[in-house]
Amino acid sequence: MRQDMDIDDAGLDTSVPVWAVFGDLMSGLLGAFVLILVCAIGMQLDLAARLESEVKQRQAEAQRREALEKALAGPLAAGRVTLNNGRIGISGSVLFAFNSADLQPEGRQVLRSLAAPLATYLRSRDEILMVSGFTDNRQMREGARLFADNWELSAQRALTVTRTLIEEGVPSSAVFAAAFGAEQAVASNADADGRAKNRRVEMAPTPRPSYAASTTGTAAKARE
Repeated sequence: MRQDMDIDDAGLDTSVPVWAVFGDLMSGLLGAFVLILVCAIGMQLDLAARLESEVKQRQAEAQRREALEKALAGPLAAGRVTLNNGRIGISGSVLFAFNSADLQPEGRQVLRSLAAPLATYLRSRDEILMVSGFTDNRQMREGARLFADNWELSAQRALTVTRTLIEEGVPSSAVFAAAFGAEQAVASNADADGRAKNRRVEMAPTPRPSYAASTTGTAAKARE
């Protein structure tokens, strides 16, 4: 009985034209190439978008630091504060006596010189100010202990600075306090000089939380 398909000696079907097989193969290869090309273009576009976003972020950060440095030109020139990576630093010995959270006269003068330019800066950029208190790692003395530990001391110092800034004109809605105790030291606690550097207060402008900005905007509209 004769079969409909032609089979060669090797058992292969010879009824299908070679060009058809070749066309199917080329179609498959072309599809794979297009898929790879689309993926490569997508990855390239994603990388370009990320790079552009990073560049814009760095430019915005540089502009923010430049604006802050300009706003604090007076206190910086007087050497009463430092500015490092957008963080305003004040030595603890300038603000407070050892193991005390009571502001010294010199410390109040420094904060008074900072209040007006900080208020203007925060208002112009709709940012808020984080006031952070830090201590060295020595334990509180048992004799005249006023605070439970360094966490409490750093918290009280941060609150004292925060309240003073508010008294000097910084809006209470634009400033908050944070305590770090002996954590995040900037120098070694093995010697007196290093411990003095670690006893400090830092202030850092930060973006206002979106929910707070939305609440502020809603309140402003309600007053209109």
